[in-house]
Amino acid sequence: MKTSILSAAIGALALGVAFAAPASAADIGACLITKTDTNPFFVKMKEGATAKAAELGVTLKSYAGKIDGDSESQVAAMETCIADGVKGILLAASDTKGIVSSVKQARDAGIVVIALDTPLEPADSADATFATDNLLAGKLIGQWAAGSLGDAAKDAKIAFLDLNASQPSVDVMRDQGFMIGFGIDPKDPNKIGDEDDPRIVGHDYTDGNEEGGRRAMENLLQKDPTINVVHTINEPAAAGAYEALKAVGKEGDVLIVSVDGGCPGVKNVVDGVIGATSQQYPLLMAALGVEAIKKFADTGEKPAPTEGKSFFDTGVALITDKPVAGVESIDTKEGLEKCWG
Repeated sequence: MKTSILSAAIGALALGVAFAAPASAADIGACLITKTDTNPFFVKMKEGATAKAAELGVTLKSYAGKIDGDSESQVAAMETCIADGVKGILLAASDTKGIVSSVKQARDAGIVVIALDTPLEPADSADATFATDNLLAGKLIGQWAAGSLGDAAKDAKIAFLDLNASQPSVDVMRDQGFMIGFGIDPKDPNKIGDEDDPRIVGHDYTDGNEEGGRRAMENLLQKDPTINVVHTINEPAAAGAYEALKAVGKEGDVLIVSVDGGCPGVKNVVDGVIGATSQQYPLLMAALGVEAIKKFADTGEKPAPTEGKSFFDTGVALITDKPVAGVESIDTKEGLEKCWG
């Protein structure tokens, strides 16, 4: 990314394009707005942003929703950041459609807005997106689950433990990616819940936390106690699902798959709580985001996406100690070394 941005800058200067006047480090303010400040994923994201801001001399303020799905707090944070005259905002949006008008206000004020982890809808509402390929993350755990079951996959009973009713893009992509990987027709790939595959027991919401995962799992078990595969939006939800299964003596009969690859989640793979998880890299996302804000403040340049994609891909790796032929993965030892870069 650095090479492509530098090349673009040189080319633009050669054509006589004027960039914004450079700002001193003391003048560069930035905001990080995450979904919560308790989910380990966003805790790590904040660590990455804070460390990189200190390194680059950027003044960073951090905000978060009270729970995953609390868009009102995020909108209020956006308004505060605009009023503060920051140079850039890093945003992991809870409501990927509802917050777009606030993002437009920020961009109209000359602020660069970078989506982290969760693309906005439409994605080009933000100036850039630094994220995991969430569709691929879902496909990997779907392929792993189908491969682990073998012929029994055709008779699977699958529970989907999703995020919330607003169906943010990250939730949709992981959910639909799992279906594609498992061999289920997702119907409209931009929507959760319109599928008609008889293997799907149902969907329930977790708010991305352990208590929500437990509650959602209990609800779906009441609907069908023969569930043997569980897709979870993230690892806290997976931990809650496991506790619900354990309470009824079914923890050994169900494959749980997830996305995040945080250190606690990878340890849960080691312990057999989760069969496989797709690891992403929130610290890297946030650090790159702060670098991009600094570069924008200094030169007026905005970050470029990964070649061939509409976003900057920060990578994903499937973590499991029970590899499946044809599905690329790394083991938990390597996963623990990488969590959460």
